[in-house]
Order: sequence, then structure tokens, then C-alpha cells
Amino acid sequence: MNPLVSIHNRVFGLVETAGDWLLPLFARFTFAAVLLVYYWNSGLTKLGDGIFGLFSPSIGAYSQIFPKQLEAVGYDVSQLGMFHWAVVMAGTYAEFILPLLIVIGLFTRLAALGMIGFVVVQSLTDVYGHGATDLATLGAWFDNQASGVIMDQRLFWVFTLSLLVIKGAGALSLDALLRGRTQAAMA
Repeated sequence: MNPLVSIHNRVFGLVETAGDWLLPLFARFTFAAVLLVYYWNSGLTKLGDGIFGLFSPSIGAYSQIFPKQLEAVGYDVSQLGMFHWAVVMAGTYAEFILPLLIVIGLFTRLAALGMIGFVVVQSLTDVYGHGATDLATLGAWFDNQASGVIMDQRLFWVFTLSLLVIKGAGALSLDALLRGRTQAAMA
């Protein structure tokens, strides 16, 4: 029995060591493959027309982020305040910047933490702002369905992002490059 345990420990010790640099890389790849274009396309829908659209969000941006408030003012964006504009602009920029940082592996832990917050706010907005409370969309944990957009799918998103918060970007990242340069400069 001892030789079997020894072989097991040796093999899975190597797997664990490889996992320390493979898991963050795979988590970043998964994020890029599944969510990068999703968030960038979502961000594009929030930009206004022309070059000044970077500072003047579309009405769609307000309807996605503040649906009830926009309806309450008769869809007249000019009646919403600076707070609404700032939140819409921050959310729009976050949809471009945070995914990019994760994919290139720069400030990955902070970017992933920001994306977790973004997913939570997005989910709460879907439920309370847009009324996405039907079981097919909302989903439920520990049921026999894995297709709920909010509870099921977004749990996987948050898990992937949590892995990046805990492990960092891994060896193949700008974070690792900067860490190596910083350590070399300190030596």
C-alpha cells in the first residue's frame, strides 16, 4: 500500500505544482472565451453617437442600468442627475477596462474583484430593475436544472473570477512580468 500512496503523492504533487500556473492561465482563457466579447458588446451598446459618445452615454445605457428611474422621468435622460451619469459612465468604462486587464493579466486580482462586484450589481439590476424573476431566467441552486442565467451561470462566472482573485494571473501575465522586474530592481 505504501508504494501506491507514494506514487499517488508524487503524481498529484506534480499536478498540483503545474496547477499553480495552469489554473490562472486557464481561468483567464475561460474568461476571454466566454465573457470578454459579451462585456465589450454590452459596453458598446451604452456609448452615444460619434467620438463624444465616450462621454455621452446612449439612452440604452440608462435603460439598462436605471430602468425604473428612466421610466419615472418619462425616458428624458436630461431629468436624471450627475449621479446617474457617473454611474452609467463608470459601468460602461468598467465593461471595457476590467475584462481587458483580466485577459492581459495586469492588476488581475483587483480587476477580477471589480468584475465580481460588477456581476453582483448586474444580477441585482436584472432582478430588481428589470424584474427577471421567472424561474427560467433566475434559476435556483440545488435543483435539477443548470440553465438559470442569474443563479446558475453567474455562479460559474464568479467562481472563475474568484480563482483569479485568490491565485492571481499566473506565470504568463503582465503581473508576473512586473513582479519579476520589481524583484530584480530590489535585488
